[in-house]
Amino acid sequence: MALVVLQSSRLLWARVAALLFTCVAFSVATHGGFISGSMYDWCMFCWVFSFICTLLVLVVELLGLQARVPVSWTNFPITFACYAALLCLSASIIFPFFYLKGFKTSGEARDHRIAATVFSCLATLAYLVEVSLARARPGEVAGYMATVPGLLKVCETFVAIIIFLFISNPVSYDSHPALKWCLAVYCICFVISMAIVVLCVGECTGCLPIPFPRFLSAYALLAVLMYLTATIIWPVFKFDSHYSRETRRPESCQYYSGGLCVWDKLVAIAVLTALNFLIYLADLVYSARLVFVRT
Repeated sequence: MALVVLQSSRLLWARVAALLFTCVAFSVATHGGFISGSMYDWCMFCWVFSFICTLLVLVVELLGLQARVPVSWTNFPITFACYAALLCLSASIIFPFFYLKGFKTSGEARDHRIAATVFSCLATLAYLVEVSLARARPGEVAGYMATVPGLLKVCETFVAIIIFLFISNPVSYDSHPALKWCLAVYCICFVISMAIVVLCVGECTGCLPIPFPRFLSAYALLAVLMYLTATIIWPVFKFDSHYSRETRRPESCQYYSGGLCVWDKLVAIAVLTALNFLIYLADLVYSARLVFVRT
């Protein structure tokens, strides 16, 4: 019993730390950062969303309302913590890249931006600690989202969201039908992975007509094959001289002050596609192990 209390206490302090760090991050950025723009709005969303959901988790935990919440409480907190860690990580990268890089003027505004970046990094660390404490240990009975395949599902959907942001601004998939296939791969895999997350959090996995572990393995295999094609097709049709006019980074990108130029976004999509392929491959390995162990 003492060990359980210790683990719960460490989880509590990790959540309190994440709550405080996200609160300071968006408060400082809002108060003295003097910033605007779509990337600023994204960073604010990351911090505020994480803060609100962490506060909700703390209130439910402290008041003992887990049984009254219409979601699986063995899956929801760690699912949110993993998403929050990724959101704060993205904000910790985007915020200084857009609002500190090239900002040479010293003063209150720069100090506030540095402080917001530091506390965003601390919030990321706090959420990673929470995920580490809440994840399932070998031999432990836990919800699916607390296992490695469950956490990988969160990563798969998050990487797909970032791909959608890059591929749609500007639209970069309409120059060849093969690139539209890549978009279809991103969309299909994102929808199914997100549906799995929702089914687990809503405790609706029993509604499937086939056993859930077998469905996971079959889908993971399909996703690996689909992402393998996208990993090959995207760079070929975007960077090969037979299909693309620009095979090297334009010189104009060196003087681009709006974050990432179009070429950089195309490279980022190729890298993220390969990353998601590796994540799905790891997901396939773990999901297959679950099936073979159970059978």
